[in-house]
Amino acid sequence: MTPSPAVRPYHPHDRDALEDICVRTAHAGRDSRPHYKDPGVFPAAFASPYVHLEPELAFVLDDGAGQAVGYVLGTADTPRFVADYRAKWLPLVADRYPEPRHPPRTPDEEIVALLHRPERMLVPEVAAYPAHLHIDLLPDRQGRGYGRALMETFLRALHERGVAAVHLSMVSANTPARAFYDRLGFHEIAVPDPGPVTYLGRSTAAEGR
Repeated sequence: MTPSPAVRPYHPHDRDALEDICVRTAHAGRDSRPHYKDPGVFPAAFASPYVHLEPELAFVLDDGAGQAVGYVLGTADTPRFVADYRAKWLPLVADRYPEPRHPPRTPDEEIVALLHRPERMLVPEVAAYPAHLHIDLLPDRQGRGYGRALMETFLRALHERGVAAVHLSMVSANTPARAFYDRLGFHEIAVPDPGPVTYLGRSTAAEGR
């Protein structure tokens, strides 16, 4: 009998797979490699800092043979995470991705600029939702209930830590992702001039799951 896919805690040996999943889902849910010269900037900004700073809040979907094919990760405390990101994470990646000295001119430079601006995560309108998250699944694992399983695991972990609510930001054009979050009980949070993203939030309580 073939082992079934299952959600489990992140382990350091998952790091390469996690970065690959991020790259292959970073372009509004699709593969970023055709669109960026160095798509490694995506995990450097949106995945790796979380498993470096808060690995206890990272979970993967294991394909049943030890390979991660999806993940959910995040932080219980966004302001603390932002401070740690600047002090402890940016020094590790700044040499590979130096901060642009001019306004971004290419898609790569736009993401590098975000990498160097962790304070972008401090949005006053989401202060009542102190945790935030990122979730990604390889395309062939989507639509099969695994995303819900990942999310429920993450929400449970937050709730057990006494964190009452969580938020996320998503590219507004990614309509399949929005439908997924709506099914999981997330609601839109009004943020003035949010740009190309939408902010969503929800309670971590079980009744919302």
